[in-house]
Amino acid sequence: MSPTTIAYVYLAAAITCEVIGTTFLAKSEQFTRLVPTLIMFVLYALSFYALTQTLKVIPLGIAYALWGGLGIVLTSLASVFIFKQSLDAAAVIGIAMIVGGVVVMNLLSNSVVH
Repeated sequence: MSPTTIAYVYLAAAITCEVIGTTFLAKSEQFTRLVPTLIMFVLYALSFYALTQTLKVIPLGIAYALWGGLGIVLTSLASVFIFKQSLDAAAVIGIAMIVGGVVVMNLLSNSVVH
């Protein structure tokens, strides 16, 4: 595999760990439940480790924009499907704008490593 492919695999792992970790953050009930709290800490640590590996190839601004943007979108979806929370029209529009920004950045920016 190319270094770029490996970097994107690490980035996908970082995003996945961060989203699942954030789900456990909610389940920790303000750190009052030990097991969800420990799982959250482990997943956040793995997320940051994977993000640091990503930065060996992908520039910080691009990696962080993807990590943060996709993390927001996926965490919002998790809140809908796992916690049965609803998103209003403004939230859906905002999420669509984030997705649009990620798509534009990946398709049109010369900063993105391909």
